[in-house]
Amino acid sequence: MATLWKSDDAAAWQAALDAYASVIAAQEVARLPELDRWYRDDLPAAIASRRTAHVTHDELVRVTEWKMARGIFRPRNLVLVRGNPADVVEKTSTAALAAIPDSRRPIALLAELAGVGPATASAIAAAAAPDIYPFFDELVGAQVPGLGTVAFTPAYYAKYAAALRDRADKLGAPWTPATVEQALWAHVGGKAGTRKKK
Repeated sequence: MATLWKSDDAAAWQAALDAYASVIAAQEVARLPELDRWYRDDLPAAIASRRTAHVTHDELVRVTEWKMARGIFRPRNLVLVRGNPADVVEKTSTAALAAIPDSRRPIALLAELAGVGPATASAIAAAAAPDIYPFFDELVGAQVPGLGTVAFTPAYYAKYAAALRDRADKLGAPWTPATVEQALWAHVGGKAGTRKKK
């Protein structure tokens, strides 16, 4: 499979992005299509509608479920996320989203919540500001030259996000780091694509 990252063909990038919904369906994970629609459509609207941007405890749990449905299920992390007090989630996420557009602070603050690492933190930041933050996915990171071995650390995410922002800038409007991530993930077929290659 040709590497999309190295391509300057706008049509190839758009075709990958257009395939995202069908690749989500191809994962054959029961709740993933519904969770993905909620994550892409409802959550950003809910965050934007609030006087002070934040996520609720329920939303944090659903984001974690979405992330695990699209990637690797880690039951212990989900238990930890569910154990966060609702007021702490709201307070922490308010501070984190108020730190936008800082490239690192929102991720660092959200990662203070139990069970939340850079990937889950990035999912929240991407829902609030897709023009700045892409979701942190290992299949996407593996496609970006120069980043090295994927590491779920704030430092790696900072390099990853900067690379996807740069790629979105080169592709031009209406591309964002978040849509670049979606296109790259769809291009390799998500987790179902990696299973088929083995």
